[in-house]
Amino acid sequence: MSEIPLPSAADANESLVRAVRRIGQAIDVRSREIARLTGLTLPQLLVLQSIRHLGEVSTRAISRDVSMSPPTVVAVLDRLEARGLIVRYRSTMDRRIVHARLTEPGHKALAESPDLLHADVLTRLALLPANERRQIAGAVAALADLMSPPDMASEPDPLSL
Repeated sequence: MSEIPLPSAADANESLVRAVRRIGQAIDVRSREIARLTGLTLPQLLVLQSIRHLGEVSTRAISRDVSMSPPTVVAVLDRLEARGLIVRYRSTMDRRIVHARLTEPGHKALAESPDLLHADVLTRLALLPANERRQIAGAVAALADLMSPPDMASEPDPLSL
């Protein structure tokens, strides 16, 4: 009986790059779909979700939560505020800190927005055993940390699926 040869390191790297590229393409397609359906970009939806999850929150906290630079988050917040989906205000304790909170239209936009992943992806994930979902989440988080600049690496959250 012959053994199946293990892929070389170069083959494994090439396979990994191709898989990451396929994920990137799928995210790009879904992002365009969501923008067409909602008029919101993926980063805008992520920021809205972060504000909903964290409550009345600072720009820095949003930045950490969504893994975007603070200037990018400020630009996204500018657009969301112009559309009336959020309100920003200065902290009463420290005037240098700006907080954001969802408005009623912001809550409504989130309630009406589709899942960031296709329903069929969520269904197929739900069919997997819980330990396998945790392993996938952990592996993807570890890969994201490896691919991120050292200052943007985060703790893996295997329970996020």
